Amino acid sequence: MSNHQNQPGLIFSPGSQDWWDSERVSSPEVLRCPDGSWKMWYYGRDPNFDPLIKLPSGRCGLAVSSDGINWERIKGNLTMGAVFEPHPDSNRFDSSHIGVTSVSFWNDLYWMWYFGGDQTVENFGFEVKGIHMLPGCAVSRDGINWVRLEGPYRGAFLDRGKADEFDALFCTMPNVLQDDDGSWKMYYHSLNLKTRQFSIGMAVSTDGFRWSKIGQILGPGTPGSFDERGTGTRHVLKIDSQYLMFYEGVNNDSYFSIGLAISDDGINWKKQPGSLDNGSVFTHAPKGSGCWDAQAVGTPCVVPMPDSSLRMYYVGCNEGGNTELDSNHQIGLAISDGTNFLKWNRWES
Repeated sequence: MSNHQNQPGLIFSPGSQDWWDSERVSSPEVLRCPDGSWKMWYYGRDPNFDPLIKLPSGRCGLAVSSDGINWERIKGNLTMGAVFEPHPDSNRFDSSHIGVTSVSFWNDLYWMWYFGGDQTVENFGFEVKGIHMLPGCAVSRDGINWVRLEGPYRGAFLDRGKADEFDALFCTMPNVLQDDDGSWKMYYHSLNLKTRQFSIGMAVSTDGFRWSKIGQILGPGTPGSFDERGTGTRHVLKIDSQYLMFYEGVNNDSYFSIGLAISDDGINWKKQPGSLDNGSVFTHAPKGSGCWDAQAVGTPCVVPMPDSSLRMYYVGCNEGGNTELDSNHQIGLAISDGTNFLKWNRWES
């Protein structure tokens, strides 16, 4: 159950020491089911997971809820209760770590799009394993037992770009949307090592299996903006024939906020001026406040509600860490101000 006193927004924390997610939880992917129940897939790790993986990813799990606020973990059949984990074949793209980033229900199956990293170790002044992340897909009838679909790139469905392209380092955290005409759109992001800036790319498909890259579609903001150092994780949804992208931006001080961009075709995007001082629509708690999400809010997952408002599930982390593994990742909830998607309020018990 989730009862977090005096921590606005916080609804889900790491598990107990015998669970796969006892160190951190991240990237909620939430579905509101037709019967009114809720399911949340997320990734994380325990303290013994490979420390050369410098991201919060590792394995994936499932939690269920009757209201989308109070959650109960479901014990899966894999390591310490996980429902999805790295592939045992060391030659595959997803053999060192994985993370779920998009789940939908279609044709009586749950479709999970995820990213994975391989066993390659790179040295950037420090050693990092699995940084060349690529997107994969798995399907399930119950949301617990998953079967991978085989993509053409050692199991993945996209490959990295060439050395001079924006996605040469990785194509990570796929967010996949099946459109009204049956076509598919995949949004992902990468990091330019020279500029140290993040940007979002896109690929399209007619069948969900064979993908063609469109290229970079959303880049860093102007100096002084919340996304001056780039745009990363995101959730794209379609409301009344308009595409909305809620995306994570980072500034030059490594503080993360969430912005909104809109599009008429899902390809050409226009950033919207947010209601907050830094231009975002939802931002971290005040610096120095000691709040659980004072360093960052990110990896948004947006769920439409019957009253036309939106719920945004997100990851927050506290201040004080020099790397992602130094900070404490937990999951929160914000609610839109009715149909004003430029203004959000943290959920409070």
